[in-house]
Amino acid sequence: MEHFRELTVLSLEQATVVPYLTFRLAQDGARVIRLENPLSCDPNRLIGVNVMGEDRMNAYFLCINAGKKAITLNLASVEGQEVLRDLIRELRVDIFATNQLPKNYRKLGIDYASLKAVKPDIIWLGVTGFGPESNETAYDPILQARSGLMALTGEPQGDPQVLGIPLPDMGAAEHAYGLVMKALYARERTGEGTRIDLSMFESAVSWLTVPLTLFASFGLEITRRGNTHEFFCPVSVYRTRDGYIYLAVGNDRQWDSIVALEPFNFLDKEQYQKNAGRICDVEKLNRAINSVTQQFTSQQLLEMFRSISVPISEIKTIPEVAADPLVEPTLITARDPRTRTTITLAPPPAATPFLETNSYELSFPPRLGEHNLEIYGKLPGYSAECLDRLRETGVI
Repeated sequence: MEHFRELTVLSLEQATVVPYLTFRLAQDGARVIRLENPLSCDPNRLIGVNVMGEDRMNAYFLCINAGKKAITLNLASVEGQEVLRDLIRELRVDIFATNQLPKNYRKLGIDYASLKAVKPDIIWLGVTGFGPESNETAYDPILQARSGLMALTGEPQGDPQVLGIPLPDMGAAEHAYGLVMKALYARERTGEGTRIDLSMFESAVSWLTVPLTLFASFGLEITRRGNTHEFFCPVSVYRTRDGYIYLAVGNDRQWDSIVALEPFNFLDKEQYQKNAGRICDVEKLNRAINSVTQQFTSQQLLEMFRSISVPISEIKTIPEVAADPLVEPTLITARDPRTRTTITLAPPPAATPFLETNSYELSFPPRLGEHNLEIYGKLPGYSAECLDRLRETGVI
């Protein structure tokens, strides 16, 4: 995996979807350089609590931008686009990524044809809301609404609900990560670059494996079921003496093990022996299970169900998740050498050699244009006087 450290990623990114992708690439050890306009930075820099006590470094931005460098460049100017081409050429950029609207590609000089002319084997990624032919803006909740995810979330008689995490954003970033890996493999085999266009809407709809297939094939409509499951029972949240647990019974054998437990003997009924019978009486059955679970603590129920190999979990808060022994060792940290501030970030989906070698530590999320001198100063012809002029004219 050492070759990831040789990759250079240049990303005209903002908000969540592409920044999360490049955050993942930074965890692999890639050199990630984020591009921002010197006058209008990534809006996420301004969102959330100002935990750093400084401008454009608010809490929301810090979550997915560690491990990156940041430079500013005004691509609306002709000279700015010339600088971009110099960056692509001199830094030998492997991957260029953006979530700009397609109408801005040629206007900003970031279209695939223009960048391929500078570096023929470049891997170009454009993430859009609804595809490269559409300039409709798309925020995560809009995609949740249009993709059907909200229609599947919430109580049966209640309003549709947004998910607890921005799945269209994060899911599209993960899909983009896979496509980039395929493009890198193809380039390794053929020496050729790739243009990747990823629609966040198509990405979100791809998660509808069961609901869409069953409706389109058999006319079966899947809708909101709250905490229960359309096809398995009992599967739900149950109250305990000191909190809540989630129980998931996936087959009849597991149900037999449950009703063999003394507190649940009264549910050993013929109508409940098969999953279909339990689903038909789900509300009454769940009330009966709740009448038992409320007599025990969450820990007692965990021990009881784990002893018979039935999946169960307490419903953890975020602080409890952070302290989980399977999570805590893989939390990423980033320390700001300027203020000595240390932040803790979500763990990777899987360990990477780069993170393991670096004790799960990444560089602190960069300030706006923090690495201008470091990056531009190494380009041929970009003297201190040249950089001063570019700053004065608003190019960088």
